[in-house]
Amino acid sequence: MRNDWRNRRQTIPGMAIPVTLLCGLLLAGCGQETSDLEAYIAQVQARPAPPLEPFQEPEDPPSHVYPDAPERDPFNRLSFREESRDAEVASGPRPDPDRPRENLEQFPLDSLRMSGLLEREEERFALVRDPQGTVHRVREGNYLGQNHGRIVDISERRVEVLELVRTGEQSWTEREAALSVRDER
Repeated sequence: MRNDWRNRRQTIPGMAIPVTLLCGLLLAGCGQETSDLEAYIAQVQARPAPPLEPFQEPEDPPSHVYPDAPERDPFNRLSFREESRDAEVASGPRPDPDRPRENLEQFPLDSLRMSGLLEREEERFALVRDPQGTVHRVREGNYLGQNHGRIVDISERRVEVLELVRTGEQSWTEREAALSVRDER
């Protein structure tokens, strides 16, 4: 068997020369004369071009004319609110836009949990756990939750919160909410 393999290896290089010559002969037969094709291309290029259709000038589109005294500014947002109601809205509760945000205001109120209570020098602090597990110390007047919730009372098992909830584009209403101590067993 060993001798058969050696014989096969020796015949493969010997076949390379005849195969190469055969491929060369086949490719030599592929050459064609292209003089008739070149003559046809020259004849087509010598033909005169067909005349172009006459160009019609485009008409100017009609422009829109705004009335001299429009009923409303077209660049302001459209509002369907009654104007008499605007005075009422301005007098209602609204969040302070200049107040710096506190850390617990980035979390929804229902994701926060009251963990405990601290008392120091007759001041009460609630321990509130955020969703990441960090415990924060808060007192009355601090803010938490995403609805401008202000802590109004802290008891042993509950933190009372007064939230400002949007009821319209510029109107707000107060809503009571609470955090309770939950037994985690």
